[in-house]
Amino acid sequence: MKLLECLAGRTSSRATRLPGLGSRRYAPRMAPIKHWDHEEIEHLQDCKVFTVGRTMATSPTSGDRHPFYRIDSVDWVNVVAVTPADELVMVRQFRHGSRDVTLEIPGGMVDAGEVPADAGARELLEETGYRGDEIVSIGLVNPNPALFGNTCHTFLIRGCERVAEICNGKTEETAVELVPVARAADKVRTGEITHALVVAGLYWFELWRSQTR
Repeated sequence: MKLLECLAGRTSSRATRLPGLGSRRYAPRMAPIKHWDHEEIEHLQDCKVFTVGRTMATSPTSGDRHPFYRIDSVDWVNVVAVTPADELVMVRQFRHGSRDVTLEIPGGMVDAGEVPADAGARELLEETGYRGDEIVSIGLVNPNPALFGNTCHTFLIRGCERVAEICNGKTEETAVELVPVARAADKVRTGEITHALVVAGLYWFELWRSQTR
């Protein structure tokens, strides 16, 4: 699996030798990790696409109470869209967090009353004008369990062909770029693809391919 090999190579190429621990060995922690009790939830800010809240949580070990902050949002979707020519339908767009143009797979938010699979097909059509055959769920992740409470679903849509014009909203502008599947790993390796959830989506795609060969 090229993407898996790429990630392994990227890690090993930057590895440095750590100082030895000597002859002393440490036993792994075997006690089960307990859940914290959350109470006194306070909503701090509604930022349209997400909300920020603060909660007081009690440690199951010490009984001490500590404040924690959490970002809540509806679920998100990522779409690995593949053409009959074995190309990934990707998009370039400006991102206001990084303040740069990124290369990504199509994706977005699940609307109210919408199931994730339908959201994936809709986002693909809106951002690229492409539509495919069947849609298959190939994985899901939490964007960052330390801060986020939502889930990002990754779907695979094959047989994708352009059937419409791109239909962006007022705050979004996307341009389609077709990338051969065989070159996706190189774009991760060189840093052209930097979006963590996109890398996760491509990893799910590689796992799916490895099981279906």
